[in-house]
Amino acid sequence: MENIDWKKLGFGYLDADYNVRCYYRNGEWGELEVTSSNQINIHMAATSLHYGQEAFEGLKAFKGKDGKIRVFRMDENAKRMQDSANGILMEKLPVDKFTDAVRKAVKMNERFVPPYDSGAALYIRPLLIGTGPQIGVSPADEYLFLVFVMPVGPYFPEGFTPTDLVIMREFDRAAPQGTGKYKVGGNYAASMYEGKKAKAGGFSAVLYLDSKEKKYLDECGPANFFGIKNNTYITPESDSILPSITNKSLMVLAEEMGLNVERRKVPYEELAEFDEVGACGTAAVISPIKGVYDADNDKWFKYGDEPGEWSTKLYNKLRAIQYGDEPDAYDWVEIID
Repeated sequence: MENIDWKKLGFGYLDADYNVRCYYRNGEWGELEVTSSNQINIHMAATSLHYGQEAFEGLKAFKGKDGKIRVFRMDENAKRMQDSANGILMEKLPVDKFTDAVRKAVKMNERFVPPYDSGAALYIRPLLIGTGPQIGVSPADEYLFLVFVMPVGPYFPEGFTPTDLVIMREFDRAAPQGTGKYKVGGNYAASMYEGKKAKAGGFSAVLYLDSKEKKYLDECGPANFFGIKNNTYITPESDSILPSITNKSLMVLAEEMGLNVERRKVPYEELAEFDEVGACGTAAVISPIKGVYDADNDKWFKYGDEPGEWSTKLYNKLRAIQYGDEPDAYDWVEIID
């Protein structure tokens, strides 16, 4: 792509050549369809527009040094979308149809996969929406699943450079026993106001506390939280947290590297005990954190201006697997032929 500066890509939308679609009508899923249109025709009473029947996923494809294109753990994304569909009463898409659509979207837009040495990747966005019209609060009888792609750089412009998080207790990302564990648009809409406020204050994201008691660490806005101390990788456990596939992978790698792994409630006070802190997710892999500011108590927790030793090792290991630079011992990567 002669008109794309691969090394200066941000995390923004760019049109590719094709997207892949599949419709649920008359009680069954249809065949995959390919289109070059970036528009969808939707009924004005569609449940996605009125009642939030919408779920999405995010994953990436990477071009290796060998020129091969690899997609990371797309079956896990397919299963997570099924969980989201269950959570808000949408029709579940079969895993094999999800993965077939991803393969087709990547293959047909192969020229948009950034080169190996660019630091960029092909971002893949599967989307499931209720298209059937309802004016009462009830699930749709028709759905659209689609997959579109675009080349992207790092989610946080700083890349693998430590940033600051901020705690603001006046805001919640999701309600207890609500939709926090599902990847649905409403959770992100609910975080936009405070996310903008955080960025205006010089922070990369909000670190949310649990919505019920404000005693425990929850999520970092668009990413999962982890902290490292006493040779242990610790990440919060909560029904309000979206289970990150990146975090799930990092926990496996942390154990392989000799760290203990704990997924449990993490009290706010434990912020003072961590040697390293990070946010992790598909978009950033790991975003190291240099400090957390408690805006309500005017208090800082500092972790250093450089990425921590373990965060760096984990980041490099996961990326090496994604790009094919190291063996994939866990069968996480699929090569797109």
